[in-house]
Amino acid sequence: MPRTTRSTHPTDPALRTFPVPDPASGPYALTAGPDGALWCTLVHAGRIARITTDGEVTEFALDSPDCGPSLITPGPDGALWFTRMRDHRIGRITTDGRSRSYELPTPGAGPYGIAAGPDGALWFTRLHSDRIGRITTDGEVSEFPLPVEGAFPSFIVAGGDGALWFTLNQAHAVGRITVDGEVTVIALPTPGAAPVGLAAGPDGALWCAEIGAGRIARITPDGEVTEFPLPDPGCRPHAVAAGPDGAVWFTEWAAGRVGRVDAGGEVTEYALPDPGCEPHGLAFGPDGALYTALERGGIARLEPR
Repeated sequence: MPRTTRSTHPTDPALRTFPVPDPASGPYALTAGPDGALWCTLVHAGRIARITTDGEVTEFALDSPDCGPSLITPGPDGALWFTRMRDHRIGRITTDGRSRSYELPTPGAGPYGIAAGPDGALWFTRLHSDRIGRITTDGEVSEFPLPVEGAFPSFIVAGGDGALWFTLNQAHAVGRITVDGEVTVIALPTPGAAPVGLAAGPDGALWCAEIGAGRIARITPDGEVTEFPLPDPGCRPHAVAAGPDGAVWFTEWAAGRVGRVDAGGEVTEYALPDPGCEPHGLAFGPDGALYTALERGGIARLEPR
């Protein structure tokens, strides 16, 4: 049986917070860039931030302060690619801060998750249209309909099996799409799971955050699901990242914590300085530390023991 224990560490000497120039700018998602820095979307300010491992923050304004930059990923072309949820575009920014965006063919798409695929293109979810999109580095867009309606596709990642995997928040399921557009849907066992975050784990499985059920789920490539209940069912787990320690790390949006779960289901939690900081995305930096975007606060850096 999976083990679930609680070992909460209050504000830890290994934890630091880097402020952003405008506390209301909304740090939302993080990724490690090809330049040795962390890159972060500022969802409320229409900006992209670059954070060095010593805490230096540089911000780059986009062409619209209301575009809602959401999730971000390194692209195969050495740039960072991100979704613009509010003006329904896909953005690209180089490591020296030059940005542009690409319009999507269907209005109101609400692009959200984005990941580099094994085919050299970027793949993204469309919250409001039950479709998965694909964009080449030249800006050519194609779309693939999903077999479920009102599913609210959210995060998307490349799996180790050569396909893309994504969460279906309102269908309480995860999906898999091949680069040819073939879709498979796997239901999660807990009603109201509402998965959001998703990551390819170090064990070859996919791990997702069930924000509605307070659980972390592990899905094998052949569709076997194991769920790990978290100590606080109302913590609202949001994003997931695979760690260099062989475990999976996640944010607890409603509780102001980050957590760690190992392959056996043992959970360890770390309290952030402000329980109302609303941690969203997280990523490991080149220094081995875990960086977390705090929508109400800045960037937290935790050096796992």
